[in-house]
Amino acid sequence: MKLLLVGASGLVGSHVLRRALADERISAVVAPSRRSLNEHPKLSAPVIDFEHLPADAAWWKADGVICALGTTMKLAGSREAFRRVDHDYPLAVAKRAQQHGTPTYVLNSAVGADAGSRLFYNRVKGELEQDLAGCGFSSLTFVRPGLISGPRQEVRPGERAAERVLKAIGPVLPRRMRVIPADNIARALLEAAIASRPGVHVVRSETLV
Repeated sequence: MKLLLVGASGLVGSHVLRRALADERISAVVAPSRRSLNEHPKLSAPVIDFEHLPADAAWWKADGVICALGTTMKLAGSREAFRRVDHDYPLAVAKRAQQHGTPTYVLNSAVGADAGSRLFYNRVKGELEQDLAGCGFSSLTFVRPGLISGPRQEVRPGERAAERVLKAIGPVLPRRMRVIPADNIARALLEAAIASRPGVHVVRSETLV
């Protein structure tokens, strides 16, 4: 299987990349990124600008796409910038890949994703899911984790504090509210891409614990 992975330098994406490169079912990984990635015999990592995606690059044709792109409001700096990274870029990647015949798309979404939500974050995630459903993929999967645990390159004090609290009280919380290890999410994303089940599917947070 040839896998197209976007967001490979992030927390979840880096776990997907590690798993994909070690998986015998994956013959090649293309991971277009804004910065260089470590070399590997199975990896092609073209440096790109998500504002100006190449239209006809041969690597758009793959067996499946995993999208782990995402940012925070603090890092983005504005609602418009956040929406561009968490909605517009993943959708643009989807359209390019689908136009080149890639049949499967798997998205690292979020618990609470809902196009009708009053919460901006949940609304953006829901709108992306809604728009992806209209792209025409034969297999489309939304993985919806809650709070994600793991070492990040950027500091997120609020998330770290919440993670510590939720871990401490985790045993008494409903499964959907527990902290999810990034590698659990990566495994779910990769398995969904490999399985490539026809139709639209949702992997819920409680199944990722």
